[in-house]
Amino acid sequence: MPRQSLSLPEARRLALGAQALASTPQSSGVVAEPAAGSAPRAGASSRRLRGLIDRIGLVQLDSVNVFERSHYLPLYSRLGAYDKKILDRITFTGGGTHIEYWAHEAAIIPVESWPLMRWRMERLRAKDLSSPHGWARSNPQMLEWLLTEIAEKGPLPASQIEHDANKRTGPWWGWSDVKHGLEYLFRWGDLVSGGRSRFERVYALPEQVLPPAIQHSEIPEAEAQRRLVAQAARALGVGTASDFADYFRMRSADTVAAIRTLEDEGVLVPTLVEGWQRASRPLAAWMHRDAVVPRRATATALLSPFDPLVWDRKRTERLFGFHYRIEIYTPAPQRIFGYYSLPLLIDDRLVGRVDLKSDRQAGVLRVQSAWAEPGAPAGTVERLAPLLRRTAQWQGLGDIEVVKRGTLADALAGELGVSPI
Repeated sequence: MPRQSLSLPEARRLALGAQALASTPQSSGVVAEPAAGSAPRAGASSRRLRGLIDRIGLVQLDSVNVFERSHYLPLYSRLGAYDKKILDRITFTGGGTHIEYWAHEAAIIPVESWPLMRWRMERLRAKDLSSPHGWARSNPQMLEWLLTEIAEKGPLPASQIEHDANKRTGPWWGWSDVKHGLEYLFRWGDLVSGGRSRFERVYALPEQVLPPAIQHSEIPEAEAQRRLVAQAARALGVGTASDFADYFRMRSADTVAAIRTLEDEGVLVPTLVEGWQRASRPLAAWMHRDAVVPRRATATALLSPFDPLVWDRKRTERLFGFHYRIEIYTPAPQRIFGYYSLPLLIDDRLVGRVDLKSDRQAGVLRVQSAWAEPGAPAGTVERLAPLLRRTAQWQGLGDIEVVKRGTLADALAGELGVSPI
């Protein structure tokens, strides 16, 4: 039942439960250790993968591939090893159950959520066309040609369209113009994602990939925003107005208006969370009426930097006391924890971070660094080591190497039975 107040541990468990992370197949003692050299288990079905994406609302895309592309990781963290080709079929084939749009950043969403973004598409169109000297206003011929090209030839990746454009003459033909035009049309909903090929987006007209009911669905702006905030609240379990706004990157005023409506309807219930305050005043927070506080959390998982549990860094610090910044864009000498460090979740705490790299040519999962948070519980290494073995197996890698960097590195190498390098 919704509560007027939550302790911080209750809020953490509630958030983990809402994100399907209160327990995981990779928790200690839940799944037997895989035999060396054995084939990966079949893992989650397409139905389970679709159900999980629908539950958390979206899966963020990111091009970094040093360990694994980000959109594969939230499902692995929650479901364990699965066949990535199944997720590719769900997400990257046109006309499927899921589609890509700018929902948080670039993200995969259920196709039923696409009409909820129409108000954003129209706002972006108005903004992009408002400047008399802006690119969109200055290049109507290019935009018209792109729509005609895809109408005549069907869904195409940008590289193919650019190749066709180079065969023509005219001041507007060129890679940058093709890319600009496609991105504007995609933002406005005049083009949609027809899937991806080798991670390159394929562009299509809505009628080429969307079911007619989705294509022609018209949802009033306020109602669409109300439903998006309700989705965010269900996925987060408990949060502030800024937490809910960040989930689908909505404006504060729109989010607050939706919260008021949802509160009047009883969908959101006001609550206070221990320690959530600003300037010595409690932060207003809300629980989704269906939120449940698990009695305990038994998760063991490494999280993508773009996992919904941690992508809002301020909320992560408020909820877990975990200061987290990705260091991809930090010059190497200034990095503290590593290029692509993944937060380590054990039970209901973020207790460390591990910088991973998949060396596919050598068949090795490289632990570039491993760090424990202050106060990390005893047994952290014993929980992490088997998770890394399963992760290496899921990645099709035979060995694990541990670089001698970080407060957990020596103990982790010992638990894995390897010498740190």
